[in-house]
Amino acid sequence: MFSQRTGWNLTPNRFTEAQRELHAAGGGLLDLTVSNPTRAGLRYDAEHILSSLSRPEAMDYDPQPKGLLSARESVAAYYCEKSGGAESKPESIDPESILLTTSTSEGYSYLFRLLCNPGDEVLVPKPSYPLFEFLADLEDVTLVPYPLLYDHGWQVDFHSLYQAVSARTRAAVVVHPNNPTGSYVSARERDLLNAFCREHGLALIVDEVFLDYSLDGAARTSFSSNRDALTFTLSGLSKISGLPQMKLAWVVTSGPQSDTALGRLEVIADTYLSMSAPIQLAAPVLLEQRGKLQPLLLERIRANLAQLDIQLARQKTCQRLEVEGGWCAVLRVPVTQSDEELAITILRQASVLVHPGHFYDFPSDGYLIVSLLTPPAGFREGTERTMRLLNG
Repeated sequence: MFSQRTGWNLTPNRFTEAQRELHAAGGGLLDLTVSNPTRAGLRYDAEHILSSLSRPEAMDYDPQPKGLLSARESVAAYYCEKSGGAESKPESIDPESILLTTSTSEGYSYLFRLLCNPGDEVLVPKPSYPLFEFLADLEDVTLVPYPLLYDHGWQVDFHSLYQAVSARTRAAVVVHPNNPTGSYVSARERDLLNAFCREHGLALIVDEVFLDYSLDGAARTSFSSNRDALTFTLSGLSKISGLPQMKLAWVVTSGPQSDTALGRLEVIADTYLSMSAPIQLAAPVLLEQRGKLQPLLLERIRANLAQLDIQLARQKTCQRLEVEGGWCAVLRVPVTQSDEELAITILRQASVLVHPGHFYDFPSDGYLIVSLLTPPAGFREGTERTMRLLNG
């Protein structure tokens, strides 16, 4: 009765079962996996945000496949402002190159449909966010991983990238900065990726949802104006303004054949017309909220990272891998058991929730991931308990 593409194993894994057991027993839990900014104890300008959703124009239905021009112009202004901070002359982004979606997940779905026939391949980084597997399954796309290597920082393994390409490869995904490694694509890697895509006739899909969260404060260059390969740049309010509930994201198209790509994307979007009018009309205000929220988030992330480093300096068992941006930190730990077993042990013995590395497709055991978005008091206590257990 059901399709093969949804034939996932839905049996809860042992890690999930351990969490349920702890909750059922009424045990207190310190969660170091917090990823929802609306539940991280941050102060929002609720009055301004909510009032932006009450525009009278929302009573009119104006089905624009790419999204309302006013919303796309506000997205273009965001990129112009960012490039003005990173370069001497701001880069202009044409609002007509922008297509609005309800989420970056929907953006990926549109792009997989645009680029791939059933069974075609897309190259994805490893480690990275586990969502890709489900999105690919739903579009009958095959994911082929290429590794990121760690040596005093993360780099793309271009030798393996070239080995991974085949006649069925249609695109390469880049996460800038990567989640959870927090590594940005360097200027040299950008040039090499463009050359790789040109050589093999591939599109470049760049996920930039964490672009603004550079821990050293230096502005990082967006791929949104990349002209050297057909490029699709994804981002949205979820991370930029810390508003995942507002469901506004976008795809910026640039480079060779972008006009053809945009024409086809517009038909895909017109088929679904998923965007909400109130959200689109509120887009300028919701994007402006980044000016208030991002400083709070960066202050939180930097403070938690500093606290983590203080605790790591007091012991010799664990170390933190280099991180340039984003909301996560990766810990390298001794391999005495699988990462899942270790995470379960920490959960049961310390009542602390951390993510095992295999959740993010780390190639071997010995990695734990913690969220730097966690409220500071809970982060300090949770990491202290974890360190005591690992060093006990």
